[in-house]
Amino acid sequence: MCGIAGFLGDFPAGLPAAMGLAIDHRGPDDSGVFTDADGRLALVHRRLAIVDLSSTGHQPMADSTGRFVICYNGELYNAPVLRSELTRRGAVFRGTSDTEVLLELLARDTVDALKRLNGIFAFALWDRRDQTLTLVRDGVGVKPLYISRTPGGLAFASEIKALLPVPGLDRTIDQAAAGAYLTYLYSPGERTMFAAVRKLAPGTWLTIDRSGKESRGSFYRLPSPDPRPLCDGDIVAGTRRHLETAVERQMLADVEVGAFLSGGVDSGGIVAIARKLSPRPMPCFTARYEGLGHDDEIVADLPFARMLAKHFGVPLHEVSIDDRIVDDFPQLIADLDEPQADPAALLSSHISALAASFGIKVLLSGAGGDDIFTGYRRHLAARLDPLVGLVPQVIRDPLARAAARRGGSLSPQARRIAKLLSTIGGGGDARTIARFEWLSAPSAAQLLARPVAAELIRGPMQAALDALETHDAVERTLALDQRFFLADHNLNYTDKTGMAHGVEIRVPLLDPDLIAWAATLPARGKLRGRTSKWALRKAIAPDLPPEILTRPKAGFGVPLRGWLRGRMRPMLEELTTPQVIEGRGLFDRDAVAKLRDDTLSGRIDGSYSLLAVMAIELWARRFIDAPVADTTRLTQQGR
Repeated sequence: MCGIAGFLGDFPAGLPAAMGLAIDHRGPDDSGVFTDADGRLALVHRRLAIVDLSSTGHQPMADSTGRFVICYNGELYNAPVLRSELTRRGAVFRGTSDTEVLLELLARDTVDALKRLNGIFAFALWDRRDQTLTLVRDGVGVKPLYISRTPGGLAFASEIKALLPVPGLDRTIDQAAAGAYLTYLYSPGERTMFAAVRKLAPGTWLTIDRSGKESRGSFYRLPSPDPRPLCDGDIVAGTRRHLETAVERQMLADVEVGAFLSGGVDSGGIVAIARKLSPRPMPCFTARYEGLGHDDEIVADLPFARMLAKHFGVPLHEVSIDDRIVDDFPQLIADLDEPQADPAALLSSHISALAASFGIKVLLSGAGGDDIFTGYRRHLAARLDPLVGLVPQVIRDPLARAAARRGGSLSPQARRIAKLLSTIGGGGDARTIARFEWLSAPSAAQLLARPVAAELIRGPMQAALDALETHDAVERTLALDQRFFLADHNLNYTDKTGMAHGVEIRVPLLDPDLIAWAATLPARGKLRGRTSKWALRKAIAPDLPPEILTRPKAGFGVPLRGWLRGRMRPMLEELTTPQVIEGRGLFDRDAVAKLRDDTLSGRIDGSYSLLAVMAIELWARRFIDAPVADTTRLTQQGR
């Protein structure tokens, strides 16, 4: 796993060094730069050596003919199978890296090869003969890739911070993206906070030539629901088989592999299978809360994590978490590249740092189980959607508006009921999208100094729903989970928090074959009664204690409401003063002040919306204000 960057166009000679320096945390083991003859093409690489630790894995790498050069960030899990096939076709390999396998496959089959890849990746391929640059991102979006079209040409990078040194980069804020971060805590689709920087969509490729002419295509689409008449035995056996294959594939490494272990079904199931595959006990990592007191947002994961570690006979390393973690929030936003206001990312960062301190470069994560097999409260709500639709809209709409004004002093259960009621207005698609919103899109738009239409904020999700053939509310919700909540939120912070510490985080539950299998399951294989992830639970039941299988879902919880009234309050007050808000010019001063005062007084529960405002201001300080002088100096070097 690595970091990549580069460009095609007229840029200063010192730019590759500046771009590489910005992402050196992603690859502490090696670095390399390739520039074509006239310097208009550059590929920059930072290497985290996991497969083939020798110099034969050095990048950028040229194929055996010298025509193609690749700059690759990823892991190709079916590389051994492809290597055998390529050997039969006459390929001769210099080393054992998956990079070389991918490169030789692309040299023979070009973009037709992309459909055959099982892995997580983002890469740039330079064709020296045709003078074309092709950028590719994996089908689920596990690995990030950002692109920007500037006056000098096209630039790309694993992280936005590597684009900051690019001369002529337009730093205008995308108002619709700002509204999205306030609404969802992330930006669904291709938009970022910079109007001039876009995410390459998962499962797509983009080719550009020296004249600037572009072509693009798609090689992977998330599978549409295709329920089959499977009996329960086949559902369980098939899920187990695909899960075992996925975990075995993703343990491919020449370094020691560890795992997150939260004490839940997803991470517990992965460790259970990995433990059977490896003779050496897998080191596991979890969080231990200290000094936080009683808080309804904290679920006691640790006893279950310890239970599982003892059950599997694996070492469990615990990182201590207390309210001092909030001091890391500004650095977290810098690491994430995007103003994602989810404090769960802080825990992922600290666990990754702990793993790195033990020399672990690879962690298996349970991310994705809820998004493929169901697991969130919105899936239970979606199942009730047909009944909700029977209630006249003239009754539902006022009830939804009243629930949206819920008080911050409500009990946890009452808050959840209020949240559910706040999403029942409008048509079916409106209800589906509303379940992803922390703050309604219209309310988020009103926080901005220059409001944008709510339809623009909701546009990517609505377009995705319009393209779906299924009318099942649960499946439509899962489709948005997989396309947006995963790629643009969970996987972004998973990648960035791991790579900030030189740790690759792998996601076996998002193996393409496992995703395809889940799409074939009938409804009862996912959500049965109030039991979510039915197939997954049954598939791993023989390996887990019953207490794990029956415990309620718990994510990475943090006491955000208490933090904003306690240790985080000085940061909140400083970032939301009238002077700061007016100086930035992005938010409406009075609207932010009211949100802050009503939240702190308990009249409303706007904690996550406030955190989003804070995250955006912190992001702007790091990505708009501070870097200008530094990156100008770096790009001058080598002129």
